[in-house]
Parts: sequence; C-alpha cells; structure tokens
Amino acid sequence: MSDSKYQASLSYSSYLKVNELLDLQKPVSDGPEHDEMLFIVIHQTYELWFKQLIHEFKQAMKLLDEDKLFETLAVLGRIRTIYKTLVAQIDILETMTPLQFNSFRGRLESSSGFQSAQFRKVEAILGRRDSSMASHFDPQSKEFEEITKLLSQPSLWDHVINHLSRRKHNFPEEVLKRDFSMEYELNKEVEKGILSAYKKDSEAGLLLEKLVDIDEGQQEWRYRHVKMVERTIGTKMGTGGSSGAQYLITTLFKPTMPELWSVRSQL
Repeated sequence: MSDSKYQASLSYSSYLKVNELLDLQKPVSDGPEHDEMLFIVIHQTYELWFKQLIHEFKQAMKLLDEDKLFETLAVLGRIRTIYKTLVAQIDILETMTPLQFNSFRGRLESSSGFQSAQFRKVEAILGRRDSSMASHFDPQSKEFEEITKLLSQPSLWDHVINHLSRRKHNFPEEVLKRDFSMEYELNKEVEKGILSAYKKDSEAGLLLEKLVDIDEGQQEWRYRHVKMVERTIGTKMGTGGSSGAQYLITTLFKPTMPELWSVRSQL
C-alpha cells in the first residue's frame, strides 16, 4: 500500500519530466564527436528560454492592455534578465573551436537556426515584419500558422503606445490604428508623445527605460551571436543555405522601438 502511494506521488523527476528531458539529446555524428553534446544542449536550452520569452511577452502585452503598469514593470524586468542569460550562454558555446565544430557540422545537413520557429515568434512580437520569416516552415504546419498570425497582430511597441495614449499622452490616430502587418517606421509625432511621457509622467518613464533595456538586450544578443558565428565558421556559408555571418550582420543595430533611441538627444 505504501509502495503504491509512493509511486503515485509527484516527485522532482516526474514533475519536471527529467528522464524524458535527458533523453532528448541525440548526437548524429559518428562516435559521436565529443563537442556535439554541448552544441545540442546549448541550443535546446535556447529554445526553452525562447519559449519563456514568448510567455512573458504575451503577459506583458496583456497587462499593458489592462493598464496594470506596476505588474508590467516586473514582467519586463524578468524579460531583460532572460536576455542577459541568452547572451551569457554564448560564452559557453565559444569554448568550442572551429575545428571542434567542423568535426560534426557536416552531419547537420540543412538544419539551421533560421528554422527556430520560436525565435521568429519573438522577432514578430518585437515588431519585425518580413513574410520570409515563415518561409522555412510547411504552409500547413502549426509553426507557419502561428508566425503568420503574429505578423498581423500588434507588436509590443504598439501595445506600449496605446497604453501611453490612455495615460493622456498624444499619439497620431493613424499610428494607434495602423495596419499591424506593416513594418513600423520611426514617427516624429510618436517621438513627441514619448518625450511627453518621459518629462511629465515618471511612472511611464520607468516603463520606457525597461523597454530600452529589452531593446538593448535584443541588439546585444544579435551582436554576440554574429561574433560567435564569425569566430566559428568565418565567412563560410551557413547550414541550411544561409549566408551565415554576412546575413546576421545586416540585422545588427536595428532597434525594435526606434523612438526610444531617437528621443534621447532631446531629454
């Protein structure tokens, strides 16, 4: 009786599905090559953090829509800390030399980071609008459907602007009710509204600084990712047919919330 009760109780392992989790690392190289395990563990960990980022971003947007600023600040602070963790993990990946990576790189075939549906979702939430973001997925797949849906919904920045508008800061109607499937572009009238929020609304200013932290975190992640790719494969073509580091360089230093940066010279 006591044995069956013990078997039925929730344990650390059963709650976290530890056995299933530890069975997910399946190297494909012969041997297998020692460093392939690190490569798999790091990227699986990234996918878990991307999942958490999406979870937190959705909560932040929901709270903004409910005008719960204090609760939003806590969620945004957590998001920034997750970005710091994403960047720190690159330090571990960079312990792998080019020769060590090349020992199993050929076995990756057409697999590529471009096929990370979750990172594409993060990009969409932050406002990137590019139809090719879903092109790596089967049009009938759940991933394609979810990415496509996010590309037509308000970004985090759209939720922020609408929240600030309800706090009596002026933003143009054509921006508040814009076509969310289109790429957002810096707007001088939005810049004025952001400047007003900074100067007249200290609580809104706290929100905006949290968002600067996150935008900076996204850019920092991109920069470290590029440098990691450069030091590992140089200018070689990326797996999956991408241009590798050369493509990634084009994504650098592009803020997702541009008025947060353009307004700073006026503060």
